[in-house]
This record gives sequence, C-alpha cells and structure tokens, in this order.
Amino acid sequence: MTVRSLLLQTAIVVIATTSVAQAREAKPAPADAATRAEKTLARMQPAEKTVLTHGIMPLPLGPKSPPLPSGAIFGAGYIAGIPRLGVPALRETDASLGVSYIMGLRHDGATALPSGLAMASTWNNELIEQGGRMIGGEAKAKGFNVLLAGGANLMRDPRNGRNFEYLGEDPLLAGRLAGHAIRGIQSNGIISTIKHFALNGQETARKFVDVKISEAAARESDLLAFRIGMEIGNPGAVMCAYNRVAGSQACASDWLLNHVLKQDWGYHGFVMSDWGAVPGLDAAMKGLDQQSGAELDPAVFFSDTLAKEARVNPAYAKRVDDMNRRILRAIYEHGMDISPAKPGGAIDFAANAAVAEDVAKQGIVLLRNERNVLPLAATAKRIAVIGGYADTGVLSGAGSSQVQGQGGPALSISLGGTGSFAAFLTQSYHRSVPLDAMKALAPQASFRFRDGRYITDAVTAARQADVVVVFATQWASEGLDQPDLSLPNGQDTLIEAVAAANPNTIVVLETGGPVLMPWLKRTAAVIEAWYPGARGGNAIASVLFGRTNPSGRLPITFPASTDQLPRKSVDGFAELEPDFAGNPPHGTMPLIADYDIEGSDVGYRWNARQGAKAAFPFGYGLSYTSFTTSTPQVTGTQARVTVKNTGDRSGATVVQLYLVSRAGKGMRRLVGYGRVDLAGGASATATIDIDPRLLADWRDNGWTMPSGRYAFAVGSDAELVGPTASVTIKERRWHDPSL
Repeated sequence: MTVRSLLLQTAIVVIATTSVAQAREAKPAPADAATRAEKTLARMQPAEKTVLTHGIMPLPLGPKSPPLPSGAIFGAGYIAGIPRLGVPALRETDASLGVSYIMGLRHDGATALPSGLAMASTWNNELIEQGGRMIGGEAKAKGFNVLLAGGANLMRDPRNGRNFEYLGEDPLLAGRLAGHAIRGIQSNGIISTIKHFALNGQETARKFVDVKISEAAARESDLLAFRIGMEIGNPGAVMCAYNRVAGSQACASDWLLNHVLKQDWGYHGFVMSDWGAVPGLDAAMKGLDQQSGAELDPAVFFSDTLAKEARVNPAYAKRVDDMNRRILRAIYEHGMDISPAKPGGAIDFAANAAVAEDVAKQGIVLLRNERNVLPLAATAKRIAVIGGYADTGVLSGAGSSQVQGQGGPALSISLGGTGSFAAFLTQSYHRSVPLDAMKALAPQASFRFRDGRYITDAVTAARQADVVVVFATQWASEGLDQPDLSLPNGQDTLIEAVAAANPNTIVVLETGGPVLMPWLKRTAAVIEAWYPGARGGNAIASVLFGRTNPSGRLPITFPASTDQLPRKSVDGFAELEPDFAGNPPHGTMPLIADYDIEGSDVGYRWNARQGAKAAFPFGYGLSYTSFTTSTPQVTGTQARVTVKNTGDRSGATVVQLYLVSRAGKGMRRLVGYGRVDLAGGASATATIDIDPRLLADWRDNGWTMPSGRYAFAVGSDAELVGPTASVTIKERRWHDPSL
C-alpha cells in the first residue's frame, strides 16, 4: 500500500510535494546512471577498484599530511579519479552554510548563509533551496564537486556546540529543509551529502559517546528527519557520524548503514565516513563505502588492505564491487563527468549576498515587543548601541563549517591555547556592520557606541539615550559544547544593568542556540538574529527599523530552565577535558547518552509530555502586524486553513498544523506547515501537507496508525493552538517505499 492510497482511505490529504513519487519527478535520475556504473565497473582493473574507496584531506596540517596531488584543491577531501575510464576526481568542501574558509589557505572568500537555525526559522522550503543552489554554484565555480552539506541531526540538547549548523528539533521541519537545501545544491550538477548519520547529538566525547535509543524512537525522530530529507533531496552521498549507536561506531553500524539505509530505504548512493571516524576494515562489510580523510584514522583501511582482503575473500570482493558501483552511480546521476567543476568560475557575489540577506531577514525571530517599541521610530534622536562588536561585524559559528567572505573576517578573536586545534578555534565576525547599517537607515539620529566591557560606561550611555540596542553574543563551535545556557562574559549582568537604566532597551541576540534570559522582563524588545551571515548587519537593521516585518518562527524550544531538559548536563561534560577531536582519553569507561529518556518526543514534544511551559516555545515568533487563522478543514482530499492579515502592514506568517490528540490520547506533533505572505487586510487559503508518518508509530518494522479519532489544530506555536478538527481513522499499517 502506498502512502497516498493509505491517506485517501483515511480521509487525510497528502499534498505530494514531499512524496517519494514527486521527489523523483522533480529530479529524475538519468536513466543510464546505473547502466553506466555497471559498464565502468566491468572495465576496472583490480588496482583501480580501491581508488574511489578512500581519500585524503588535502591540507598542510602537519607531518602526517600527504603531498597535495595534482588537481587537488585545499579543502576537506580529495578522492583521486580514474582518467583512463573518464571518472573524475572528487574534490570535497564543507558547505552547509557556504564554501568553507579552510583558515584562508585558498586566499579566497565565499558567501556565508546564516546559520542552520536561522535558515530553519524561515520555514521557507523554496528560499532554503535557493540558498543551496547559491552555495552549490559557488562551490562548483571554485572547482569543488562534492559538498559536505545537508546537516539533518535534531537538537536533542540545546548545549550542543554544533546546533547552529542544523535545522532544529522537529523531524518534519528539519527533514524538509535539509532536503530542499540538498536539492538546490545538486541542481548544479554536483553531489551533496546528508549528514551526520545518525543520532549525532553532542560534541563532548563525540567519537566514543554511545547512544542508547529504541528502534521505534529512532525511526520516529532523527531517522525520520533523514528519511524525509533524502526523499526530497536525493543526496548522492550519506556521511556517517562519529558517535556510537547501540555499541557500534556509526560508520561501522550494520543496523544503520546496511539494514536501515540500504535495505529498508533502498538507498543507491554511497556512504562516506566522517573524517577520522573509521574503526577498521570491517566497516566496509558493515556498509561504509568510502574512507574520508584516511590519514586521520588509525590506518588507511580502504586501500591496499581492502584490496588484499578482496583477493582472498569472495565476500569482500563482492563488497568492493558494490562500493565502486555506488560511487560511480552517484557521479553519473549528477552528471559530474559531463559538466565538470573547474576552479576559476565566475561568481556574482552581490547577487549571492542578496540571497544570504533574504534568508537572514526571514530567519530573524521577534521574541518580545512591549509597548510596540519596535520598529524603531524615524523620530528617535539618541540611540545607544552597546556590545557584541556591533561596530565591527556579526558573529559566526566555528569549526569545519566556518565561512568567510572576500578579505577574510572583520575580526577574529583567538581562544588561546597551544594545541593542534588552537588556530582553528577563533571567534570570527563577518564584514557586515550593524551599527553602520542602522546609521544608514536613521540618518537623523545621533548614535553612540559602547563596547560593553565596563558596565558603568554602558549604563551612563543608556541613561543619556532615548533608546538602547544591546547586542549580545554566544559563540559556538564544532568540537565543543556549552556548560549551560547563559550568555558568556558577564553579558547577562550587562543587559540587566542597562535595562534598569533605560526601559527602552532592545536586545539583539546572536547565538548558536537557545539561551536563558534572566533580564527578559526588564527589556522592551528582544530579537533572535542567530548567526546572520554575510549581510547580517543589514538584515538586523532592516528589522529594527521596520523595513522588514519579522516573520521568523522558532525551529527549537527556548526552555524556561535547564530543569526542563531530559538531561541536566551534557553527558561526559563534567568528567572530561574539552577535546575538539573527541577522542577517548586513556582508560575512559564507555559513555552512554540515554536518548530513551525522551525517545521520539524531542523538544516541544517532550515539554508536551511533561506538561512543561517553555520560555519561548517551538514555532513562536511575533510580527509588526497580526494574523488570524481558521479552524483547519480536514476533508477527503485536503487540509485547508484560511489566513487573514488583520493589520495594516504587509507581512508573513507560518501556518503550523499540529496533531493534538490521537485515539483519546493528547499529544503534540507538527504534521504540516506553510508560509503565507499577505498584504495588510488581505486573506488567503493555505493548503497544508500532512505527512502520515507523523500520525503513526513505528511498530513491528513498519508504520502503524491506531484506530480512533485524530484531532488537528492550527497553532501560532507548539503550545498555543486553536480549535480542533477531527477525523476518524481505522487502523492502518504500511512500510516505507524504497527511494
């Protein structure tokens, strides 16, 4: 039984823009990709069968670094091609947010999209696909043909240092946006990964923390996000994760790679490792197809060692053929040999920056706006701007996803230290200056900037101003988690003092995730700008002065306190020294991250289960106008919601459709959404997709929808929902169709 026929029988609509069938129609696989792969495989000599199965990190990082091969580019990875057979080399770059800077080794720049959480706050599939198309185009123009993009891991802990790269806590939202980003990237005739497969929920001890979770909970949460992303995006490659799952390294997990990915989902692309994530040769038999950055592993397993085993072991010989077949098929499916990526291509940086600015504007979330202090009036005369290096640039997240524009960072602050990753861990600011952008929009005002180092100085400036804008930052990086949800460097105390001195205090947050706000009730307004990318300063100023009506909605929960979280601290954080690599120290006992505590009820679903109220719930966001929505009409062919802009300003809202009860049991699951732009006073009817897997449970190796009444409601966020509409459904079971 197909997903669509199932829902037609149960009187629930599925608008098939994200169905398997239409995902294929939107990007059909070349009919000859599989055939061409078989023909090339048949022509490969034995020595050529381990060329595509391993690669290096083409960077001068130390004595273990191999010499740069001819044709390689400074980047994340390089896999040699087979010129005799016309098979191109794979040149790889980190790229979820743009083409990675690689510490400036290429002496070039790229356009930085806002962080993943900023992208997710747009709830705009088409815009995120446009962003993917943009960064894919830049990558190809620089000579790269594989982007290590498509981060689809769910936020299970708000202190995870890598949350800023990902797309939130909900499997439907994260999966759809990841899929559209991948589809945009691959429209350039190159490959995007989806990563990090799977359950990669923390950076502390990232190479040895062992995730404990039931299969049902995994299938209903993190794996569902990957599944949806792959249906829409059809990624050429899947990157497996560092962490362990049920005792096995993710890059050597027979259950994840063979059983779930290749057998159940019918995935035909290839699985590449994360860098330094391969435990041994046996990973090949467990489903790994390519060893990436092999010099970072204990040995180069997928070269001579793999070839030797294949000569004497028929199972390995068969597996080596399958590894090559998968890599070749991905190359041919995306036309990488027909339209090769070459360095030196033209890039329209101005047009690309406009895309980044649009994402930033739509991703900014207005959290608080007392007395309608925002937008700032054109009559404001004295404006104090305090902190956050707002006179210099906007913050970005660090690690392998670090992007910098032409000329490099506006400011780079070292964390110090002498370790091998000391130079890698810097707080970098993009060259988009909020203070300058604000001055351009309010030439009549007098601006006074204070850096916030001295509270007395900041308070004095605040008292002399009509309005105060405090910029507060929380830097985050791959490899490191946060100990708590405070703003570092005494910024909470600074905001408290400034807000006490001037009731017209507006706080602009540039953070990698949620933070607590002990000063909230003293402030007039708060906006969450995340890491806003190449034109972040312009986007922030546009929202502050009303040129842009804020429309971002939170893709994550801002907890009221850490007591609301399933885990009171990041597993291992208190016991272990910070280690960017995440390798186990000598004598370390196994470290378990118990995800069975919350299971599939991640974020807002956990709060609903516990009866907890967030500081700012998933889906929350204010506007400079107001909207009303009707009770959803769930009929035999569609779910429809009428939306009206009841104010006089143009603006956008996000229609969020939730399952609020099933068979007599209350619950909260986002089952569909749609972004609607309306002029003041205008109305429209939105047709909302409903993904049936969000109505079901994973049971006995398939999806089951229990019999009973299903109630749906439109919510302005996950906690505040309107009247319900109900339908009766008889029990149904089905299996996912193959990709």
